[in-house]
Amino acid sequence: MNRFKKFKREASALLVIDLQERLAAAMRPEPLERLINRAVAAITGARALGMPIVVTEQYPKGLGPTIKAVKDALGDFTPIEKLEFSAWLPPVQEQLAARPNVLVLGMETHVCVFQTVRDLAGAGLTPWLAVDGVLSRTAIDHQAGLALAASSGAILTTVETALFDALGRAGGPEFKAVSAAVK
Repeated sequence: MNRFKKFKREASALLVIDLQERLAAAMRPEPLERLINRAVAAITGARALGMPIVVTEQYPKGLGPTIKAVKDALGDFTPIEKLEFSAWLPPVQEQLAARPNVLVLGMETHVCVFQTVRDLAGAGLTPWLAVDGVLSRTAIDHQAGLALAASSGAILTTVETALFDALGRAGGPEFKAVSAAVK
């Protein structure tokens, strides 16, 4: 695999995994605040660049709906409900079919995010894991999840790096929208 690919917007999508209220309540406050900030930036930037956004919710009856700030950024959306840890399910596959690059963010890094990244790579897609857009309850699980994702084929990036790579140049309304999103 070419590890020095460009994150091209016309070939990319954003996958938001399980950013849910009750799961968020189990996270440390400061990292959670960073995650929410980066998720909103990724959603705003992806929308400005015309990238599709796919959202999953793990067992919403137990873990609740998507976090309000993320919901607000998404606007009108329909989450894909799941019981499997990996989000690589037929409805997600359908929505990502024409997008070989997938910017991934969500919770938890070592479970649903890692298993999804592994499955994306196994299916021949290139997962771009936003390290500032993923979180686990403990730091050790988070670090293990990042290492596992990288060894499974994910390209580790940040939300800002991916969005500016997709943008490619300064100037114009898209640049202004992405710049404002990542501040």
